[in-house]
Amino acid sequence: MSAPAVLAIDQGTSGTKAVVVGGDGAVLALAEAPVRPAYLPGGRVEQDPRELLGSVLAAGREAIEAAGVPVGAVTLANQGETVLAWDPVTGEPLTTALVWQDRRAEEVCAGLAGHAERIAELTGLVLDPYFSAPKMAWIRRNLTREGVVTTSDTWLVHRLTGEFVTDAATASRSAVLDLDAVEWSGELLGLFGLDGERLPAIVACDEVVGTTRAFGGEIPVGGLVVDQQAALLAEGCLSAGEAKCTYGTGAFLLANTGERAVRSLSGLTTSVAWRARGATPYCVDGQVYTAASAVRWLNGLGLVGDASDLDTLAAPDAEGALFVPGLAGLAAPWWRPDATGAFLGMTLSTRPGHLIRAVLEGIAAQVADLAAVVAADLGRPLARLRVDGGLTRSAALMQAQADLLQAPVDVYPSPHATALGAAALARLAVTPSLTVADAVPAWAPATTYEPRWPAERAEEFMTRWRRGVRAAIETGRDA
Repeated sequence: MSAPAVLAIDQGTSGTKAVVVGGDGAVLALAEAPVRPAYLPGGRVEQDPRELLGSVLAAGREAIEAAGVPVGAVTLANQGETVLAWDPVTGEPLTTALVWQDRRAEEVCAGLAGHAERIAELTGLVLDPYFSAPKMAWIRRNLTREGVVTTSDTWLVHRLTGEFVTDAATASRSAVLDLDAVEWSGELLGLFGLDGERLPAIVACDEVVGTTRAFGGEIPVGGLVVDQQAALLAEGCLSAGEAKCTYGTGAFLLANTGERAVRSLSGLTTSVAWRARGATPYCVDGQVYTAASAVRWLNGLGLVGDASDLDTLAAPDAEGALFVPGLAGLAAPWWRPDATGAFLGMTLSTRPGHLIRAVLEGIAAQVADLAAVVAADLGRPLARLRVDGGLTRSAALMQAQADLLQAPVDVYPSPHATALGAAALARLAVTPSLTVADAVPAWAPATTYEPRWPAERAEEFMTRWRRGVRAAIETGRDA
């Protein structure tokens, strides 16, 4: 039985991408619809849920029309930790969607500080507003007690199918999931004040969850997964120790740890990678909150037009300027939401090109620091890093990544890793004869960046950069 074409929808922070993927993994059509998150004072980031749904429907219908082929399945990759309250009878949203970057639940986390160790033990996560449960609790305390409060994927799938589900990978990003049992934890729900909440059923990532008529005809919906784990699968990180980094709004480094939920000793988080064919591999991950969003920040300052200008405008050397990309706080391994972005090492000779170069090197340095922490948890360094996302088009950033990582960087040949990973899971959902390895097409890097810097230069840079991180944390503490 040949695998059908799949409509894979990647619903992201700043847009929704719909890709029709053939049974062989080839991209047959692409459509995109923008989403405009609101960045508000106090670290608040929110989205209009109706805009999210509208973007899913518009992009999906446009892609199917452009492909001109029958589609045998629809799948959705989601943002992971974006939450909202909604009416399960009408499907109407009751609040805005609090985006994964939103920091307003810091008060919830502060009140649970004495339980942080227990939360980490059960969930593999750090007690931080980044994850779903603190934001869910904040909504319940401050906005509404009505309806249900869930991650955005549950609401979108409900609007498409009428079902009330979330996938195992997304559930593992909540901070109320028992990571080893892959079940909702009554103990954790009680800690967050979410006792008695109606929670979605947890489904496998290779499961058909329902059908939809939103895109013409009655089409099965399945292969649900959180976005970063979808990219991990697409890039073929099927074995323990294989790692990828996606450079999108943020940068996210994930490493497969096999079917053992390793608890990080270094400040990383552990999640379900995917649940498919009866197996549940796990992954450790670290986050850079501001990657492409740092480039958009440069654009707002008038220093760059868009990401395509980076290599042209960046100076060959930052001439001592350093940048810490803490514009939305620092995640793993520091977990300091009060940290700020910081330029250091500037002089009267510093020019815009030096600052642009410093931003690129700052993003690469934070990813390199995460890779070092991943290596400590795995017990061995990463042999190489597979990468995807819009910023991989910047040769300056990718070369800086290889230099600071001191390992080869392989650029995924498609800009649609998340959608392709979700499509692979959808094929598994509707084609029982496929194995996970069969569902993931083989690929060769579009480009491989080898380190040019000697190890001594990379270490000297990282030492200076880490001093900059400490300064950014101190500045945030004093603010």
